[in-house]
Amino acid sequence: MQRQLIRSTTVLGLIRDGKAVLGADGQVTVGETVMKHHSRKVRKMYRGTVLAGFAGSAADAFTLSEKFEAKLEEYHGNFERAAVELAKDWRTDKYLRRLEALLAVVNNDKALIISGTGDVIEPDDGIVAIGSGGSYALAAARMLIRHTDMPARTIVEEALRTAADICIYTNSNIVIEEL
Repeated sequence: MQRQLIRSTTVLGLIRDGKAVLGADGQVTVGETVMKHHSRKVRKMYRGTVLAGFAGSAADAFTLSEKFEAKLEEYHGNFERAAVELAKDWRTDKYLRRLEALLAVVNNDKALIISGTGDVIEPDDGIVAIGSGGSYALAAARMLIRHTDMPARTIVEEALRTAADICIYTNSNIVIEEL
């Protein structure tokens, strides 16, 4: 029997005009079947100063999200240090190394992607996108930022809706958090 992964998809975050916003669709799939339409993949962390979202295997993503929150507590809210320490643990720990997920994390100053290969990526434009519909949402967000004066929340919502129109693993049941 082939292993079928439970997947949570498409997360988009950005910083604009001092506002940090992170949003995600609500779809969870098992193989090629939609199992849930209203999943919550974004949340506030560390006293409401950090937003985190996940894509990938659901249980793995929850594990990594909890570990990131623990690192934020351990390093007293030092956002970058917590991200780097999580990435180091993720890469070197035998158990964590097998987890299949990505984290997108945002505070009012930075947006980062944390991967299981030990990467902490800070995009040049302050936009983070992960998951199967992430590239569609990223492209839409970049165009909206360049060519409109829309606020950050509206850009995230519209870009995620665009991804939902294109990606079969993304739906339009969007949850958005902002700082």
